[in-house]
Amino acid sequence: MYVVVVYDTLAIRNAAILRLCRQYLHHVQRSVFEGSLSPAQLRRFHHQVKEVIDAGYDSVLVFTFPPGTTPERQEWGVGQPAPSDIL
Repeated sequence: MYVVVVYDTLAIRNAAILRLCRQYLHHVQRSVFEGSLSPAQLRRFHHQVKEVIDAGYDSVLVFTFPPGTTPERQEWGVGQPAPSDIL
């Protein structure tokens, strides 16, 4: 399935969640990642995210799209290259 992940975490956890997201998905813009994951990969990713974040403070949004579909992404304004390093 196609997945888009957006996160907002406390600065001290940014590097850990960034590394984790890069293991599974393509980094497209600051705290935004996208790519295809199998159901097993998504479950493993979810489990690992829960170990990194503080569920009472941090937020991770995961948008999933059914197998066989890929969302169309439109960039409005100045296109941003994928960040090479944050933090």
